[in-house]
Amino acid sequence: MKVLLTSDHAGVELRKEIKGLLDEMNISYEDAGCDCGTSVDYPDYALPAAERVASGEFDRGIFICGTGIGMSISANKVKGIRCALTHDVFSAKATRQHNNANVLAMGERVVGPGLAREVAKAFLETEFEGGRHQNRVGKIDAYESKNL
Repeated sequence: MKVLLTSDHAGVELRKEIKGLLDEMNISYEDAGCDCGTSVDYPDYALPAAERVASGEFDRGIFICGTGIGMSISANKVKGIRCALTHDVFSAKATRQHNNANVLAMGERVVGPGLAREVAKAFLETEFEGGRHQNRVGKIDAYESKNL
């Protein structure tokens, strides 16, 4: 598995925690986030990162900003991205099992580092169940393709 990790200025510290988790899990990743303390625009990081996940260059993405909201809204504008804003383990598992989400968004101002690691780990370890869920995800994909 290859993961693309990114953040704006408001997600730098939490991104460092997630990098540590990815190292511990021996998961290959690229860090495409900003390392500045000054304000930057989250779409400038979310959109190119989402395009790289959607292209298949990366299997999954973890995107972090202050709340996770801006990253998730931006990422979901990219065809082929199913980004879930998630701050609990149950939802992280469910979005993989049921929605086949390929990007996880989190907010550094919302979730602490310990829980963020648990959420990310659940997201990375959980597989898509397919079955009845495949039909539902297929409907999203069909709608997305129709509205290019």
